Parts: sequence; structure tokens; C-alpha cells
Amino acid sequence: MRGDAPGDPGRSGVAHLGAPCADRLIDEDRPLEVGSIALSGLHTPGHTPGHYAYRVGDRVLTGDALLIDGCGRTDFQDGDAATLYRSVHDKIFTLPDDTLVYPGHDYEGRRVSSVGQEKERNPRLGGGRDLDAFVALMARLDLPRPRFIDYAVPGNRECGSCPDEIPDSLQQYCDPEAPLRQG
Repeated sequence: MRGDAPGDPGRSGVAHLGAPCADRLIDEDRPLEVGSIALSGLHTPGHTPGHYAYRVGDRVLTGDALLIDGCGRTDFQDGDAATLYRSVHDKIFTLPDDTLVYPGHDYEGRRVSSVGQEKERNPRLGGGRDLDAFVALMARLDLPRPRFIDYAVPGNRECGSCPDEIPDSLQQYCDPEAPLRQG
């Protein structure tokens, strides 16, 4: 649930990458209310240009912008380390310290942190690390290119549909009825 339409800045002046299948698009200026629950979008580009975190009461769902003791990579998908740093510091780290942080995933099975904890001990973005040090750190990561990225990103941008040119060896990921094999 992002933005208005591809390239449309929306009311907040923020460029979005709207998914063609979205029923309701969330902008920083237009929270989504479901009963007594209000979901507010925080445009947090850097991992990707259209990345959003979502604030729900005393919680923030950070996706890949801010992970527990880390952050999403910025070396593909039009990512930008300086932009990610500013997004996290200007949007997420300005929330109250007791705001609970729920990242999109965690490689160690952790589920929740807090803004205060991440500001203090996040080895990439916290502990007083400045913008230049963060950009240098991200440039040195030298992470391997994800194996399926050339198919996963276009599929994600099209609401989970498989690209036409997907190799036979990856077709298993396109069939919702097929059990996924590891590997």
C-alpha cells in the first residue's frame, strides 16, 4: 500500500511507487483508519525509493529500513545509503524511545526492539554513527547479489505475479499449490 501512482508525488510531495493491485494507498498525509486503529505511513526511502514504514499507536512496522541491530541493504533496487540514514534518523529515530520496532524480518528470530534500543546499539545506524561513517560502512559490506533478485523484484512490483521470463528452475515459486523446496 504505497503512494498514489507511479511517479505521482501525492499530497505530501513524496514520490511513490504505487502497486497496481493496491485497494487503498497510504500516504504520510492520509492515515488508514480501521475501526479504532489508525495506520500512518512514514516514507522511509533508502533501501528502495518507495519504502514505507507504518506507525500503529506505540509501534512502528519498519520493513527493511530498520532491522533489529541492522538495516536493509542499499546496493541494489535503486537503494541509497545516505537516503536510508536520513530516513531512519529523521522519521523513525524521532519517535519516542519506547516505540516498539517490528522489522520486516530478522535473521536471528528476534521479533521486536524499540526505537531507544536501536538508537543506542544498532551497529549500523545507532550509537552516534554519523552519515559519512554509515555511507562508508554500507559501501564496504560487499554482500553477494541475491540469487533470485532479477525475478523477485519485478514480481513484487507486479503484486506477486511471476514474470513471463522466469526460468523453469524457478517456476516452483510461481505455483501457490506447489510445496517450496529449499535451495
